[in-house]
Amino acid sequence: MSLALRKEIVGVCRRLWERGLVAGQDGNVSVRLPGDRLLVTPAGMSKVDVGPSDLVEMRLDGSTAGRGGRGTRASSEVLMHLRIYRRRPDVKAVVHAHPPTATGFAVAGEGFMDCVLPEVVYQVGQVPLLRYATPGTEALADSFEPYIATHDAFLLANHGATTVGPSLLLAHQRMESLEHAARIVLTARLLGRVNNLTATQVDELAAARQRSGLGGPYPGCSTRSSGPERR
Repeated sequence: MSLALRKEIVGVCRRLWERGLVAGQDGNVSVRLPGDRLLVTPAGMSKVDVGPSDLVEMRLDGSTAGRGGRGTRASSEVLMHLRIYRRRPDVKAVVHAHPPTATGFAVAGEGFMDCVLPEVVYQVGQVPLLRYATPGTEALADSFEPYIATHDAFLLANHGATTVGPSLLLAHQRMESLEHAARIVLTARLLGRVNNLTATQVDELAAARQRSGLGGPYPGCSTRSSGPERR
């Protein structure tokens, strides 16, 4: 297994921790490998403490191909990762974290379905709110089903956020962009108004995304001034 890839995953874990997107044992990261396998972060470890040898190799059928160097087991959230990889052949990486402001929206019962920030429209797309399910269960994986085929970022009610991408770099960038957007929208609300982009502006961004080859589904977003989706 490529040491460079393992180091890349470890680097993302540490960046999530440094930016306050995870705390304690929160969060998990995985990358798809050739031959219906994946490499995933271990259970029970702070992301800042994870080393290359701690990562666990698994098969898409859920069986373990090899424990980490310290006998580590795969993250308890791996069922969510497995479901995404099975449903989305285009996804090569999954990042799950608890970004504070974005998760605050999820606790308040809101997703990000409006077109507000061009960077989010271009790189992330709609961010639906998934129904609550107990972390680490099949029920949590099931909650992705209505959206998994058409979205690249998800807010999990009372839990956190998950982002996916054709590379670990993009999956991680989407997580950072989601949290940054949540802070900006919250600030705009405190100032008293959130102005949505127009339909024409959104069409231009969608066309630019298509030309860029970002790939993945993109259902667009709402140009109405109704605020984020509430469930």
